Amino acid sequence: MIAPRRSTTATKRPPPMAAVVPLLIHRPTGAAAPLVFDSPHSGMEYPPDFAPAASREQIATTWDAHVDALYRGVTEAGAVLLAATFPRAYLDANRAADDIDQELLDAPWPEPVALSDHARRGMGLIRRYVLPGVPMYRRRLSVAEVRRRIDLYHTPYRAALGREIDAAAGRHGRVWHFNCHSMKSRGNAMNTDSGRPRPDIVIGDRDGTSAEPAVTRWVTAYFTERGYRVQVNDPYRGADIVRAHGDPARGRSSVQIEINRAVYLDESTCELGLGFARLRDDLSGFAQAAAGAMAAGAA
Repeated sequence: MIAPRRSTTATKRPPPMAAVVPLLIHRPTGAAAPLVFDSPHSGMEYPPDFAPAASREQIATTWDAHVDALYRGVTEAGAVLLAATFPRAYLDANRAADDIDQELLDAPWPEPVALSDHARRGMGLIRRYVLPGVPMYRRRLSVAEVRRRIDLYHTPYRAALGREIDAAAGRHGRVWHFNCHSMKSRGNAMNTDSGRPRPDIVIGDRDGTSAEPAVTRWVTAYFTERGYRVQVNDPYRGADIVRAHGDPARGRSSVQIEINRAVYLDESTCELGLGFARLRDDLSGFAQAAAGAMAAGAA
């Protein structure tokens, strides 16, 4: 159980401590293409102030395990790949900075809050639950602690991603951005599709608002033609990153790609399975095909 909130609004700034480098940026190995990939949930390097009540095994269920490794080959097609190093259980870079669940805090957040449906289910910027009914912490966090996480991890990650998308669009006049994730093979009680089996891949464009429809169709066709079971915007529409960076009217298409973990690993251990090599090759091929399609103006 989380301890009751203190009655005072005063906060004490935690002592200085070293921070984990928030992200890695992998550059193209050859000529740059107007492609940016980012993996905000594939990190598992614990920051020094992360002291969860949940076990490492429980936290691993929130991890987009090995997604950065799956996409590592996209740089050979001229794409940039960004990957967070910190766990999404510590701070979720795919949530807005004001998506703060105040049930986690020992004092009211002093700035405006825009609570998402995810946060209401315990999966906001800072997670309240690691699994259904399993608290992430035994205590409430201070305002200063949460602000520090935003300043040292959320802000640098989102700023770096914005710079890369802006740079690619500036060079080429348009950009395709892919926000890369993995998902459980079945939803749990914290998900909107609790208990339902999931397809191999879910493509999300926020119901057509974050990407040109032709781009979404092209992405869907690529994976479908390779034998994957694909759904669009169900059960994932895309979260805050594609919302923030997708602007089809300006030639910026931002698409979320969710991959079923059962396709490439053992969900109980997070060990890589026989499907990993094939999926990695298909994703490298996806980047090559996307670069070719953009060069040809096919989508």
